[in-house]
Amino acid sequence: MSTFLSVRQVRRPEGAPSADDFTVVTEDLPALTDGQVLVENVYLSVDPYMRQLMDNGEAGREGRAIGRVVDSRSALHPEGTTVFHRAGWATHAVVAAAELRSVHQAEGVPLSAYLGVLGGTGLTAFVGLTRIARLQPGEDLFISAAAGGVGSAAGQIARLLGAGRVIGSAGSAAKVAHLLEIGFDAAFDHRAAPVGEQLAKAAPDGIDVYLDNVGGDHLAAAIDALRPHGRVAWSGAIAQYSSAPPAAPHNLADVMFKALRVEGYLVREHLDVRERFERFLVPHVQSGAVVVDETVVDGFGNLVKAFLGVLSGANTGKMLVRLQD
Repeated sequence: MSTFLSVRQVRRPEGAPSADDFTVVTEDLPALTDGQVLVENVYLSVDPYMRQLMDNGEAGREGRAIGRVVDSRSALHPEGTTVFHRAGWATHAVVAAAELRSVHQAEGVPLSAYLGVLGGTGLTAFVGLTRIARLQPGEDLFISAAAGGVGSAAGQIARLLGAGRVIGSAGSAAKVAHLLEIGFDAAFDHRAAPVGEQLAKAAPDGIDVYLDNVGGDHLAAAIDALRPHGRVAWSGAIAQYSSAPPAAPHNLADVMFKALRVEGYLVREHLDVRERFERFLVPHVQSGAVVVDETVVDGFGNLVKAFLGVLSGANTGKMLVRLQD
């Protein structure tokens, strides 16, 4: 094999992206040098944050993947090793050993989980709840985009941490029903009525913590619902990725009046917690207490479709593309 396939961006979208913004290209595989390995990808991740990369023409060049080493010039990663990397949307990748992490698949845990609930997606949820919001047992929590990868992981992790009521917003009645099935106490369809009204009904006594994956009207509703000294862990803003940023919340001054704390974060700045996170969560995945919540699309040719789908809410749980069994 001397070539591989990759997805590349060909133009910058105005507003929501489309399939015409991408193309599939055939590239030559470079010869390996010392310290490099050739990875045949098994799973590729598509994530909402990649929409922001499109503004700089970089979509497809960075992205989480899990694959198997098929040729190696690294003693650390011999042939057959399962590895994680961020080399982007392609069938194969030549990656330096320093940019790889071996994946030690636990018994009874599907490999796909290491890009979802046990990967950066789950870690984002864990960091938001434990390091940023510092969720305490008995506290009430609201999660936006709760049926997505981060949101569904956060709801399940919050339950393990002893949260009080766990409330989620989602984009359809079917997703609301799904959230109730995986352990949320209450959920609502944000398209059915104003978010503020629905959150007030779901949490009449208020909330202590808000995990924000959306921004916009969800953040304003959460500020209204938060009790004094409440906390917001802000990990995403999907509401504005393909449009102009919304105006600041009308009630922003309540952050001061209620002594709230609003903190944004990037999971890549908290990778030191990964081992503790896996030790905590793997047994619960093995027991079935935590569901590996994912939508898997088969075939490299469907990668762009999967990416557009995650932006439009076509997924439940983590969206992945499977290239091989």
